[in-house]
Amino acid sequence: MKISARNTLKGKVVEVTKGATTAHLKIDIGNGAIVTASITNLAVDELRIAVGKDAYAVIKASDVMVAVD
Repeated sequence: MKISARNTLKGKVVEVTKGATTAHLKIDIGNGAIVTASITNLAVDELRIAVGKDAYAVIKASDVMVAVD
């Protein structure tokens, strides 16, 4: 796989929850860190995403906001 995004985190799918049109999935990237993503149900089916399969969380963002109380 070649991709221009530099923030690529490899992990294992630990949960897939499909809704009416959107699925929420959790990818365990190690050391207790879980990345959660929202993608279409169609993308889940086309990519054959399932619990236990390896997957990449690809993060492409121009801004990161941080807030504290």
